[in-house]
Amino acid sequence: MRRFILLLATGLGAGRIPHLPGTAGTAVGVIFYLLLRALSPLIYNVTLVAFIFLAAWVATVAATLLGEHDPQKVVIDEVAGFLVTMAFVPFSWWTVVAGFILFRLFDIWKPFPCRWIERKVPAGWGIVGDDLMAGVYANLCLVILLRFLP
Repeated sequence: MRRFILLLATGLGAGRIPHLPGTAGTAVGVIFYLLLRALSPLIYNVTLVAFIFLAAWVATVAATLLGEHDPQKVVIDEVAGFLVTMAFVPFSWWTVVAGFILFRLFDIWKPFPCRWIERKVPAGWGIVGDDLMAGVYANLCLVILLRFLP
């Protein structure tokens, strides 16, 4: 079970890529999104909520197994954050690329309350929560861009 949890937590091993685990985890999020994008909005969002709960649990267990508060190898939070980024956004390769870039920017920058969530919310919810908030910011930017760009 330990190996399975760590496999999920590391985004099927993407989190073990040196120097860029968050970017690699977001790339796994793109793959998951491409698999889920054909779902109806209702089913996509139900799946997203279930995945968020799974991600928080997996991140909690993985952090305990690895003996760290927020291990860099754990990238299931980036997957969840990217899925939030793309919620309610129509599919195009432009939106996927823009969503990827925006999510990475907000995930690295960590504007309020992202950093606060990461530091103050315990266990897996803190690990995942800051990425969910970065995903909300990226999603809002995407929606605004789509509204005003041709």
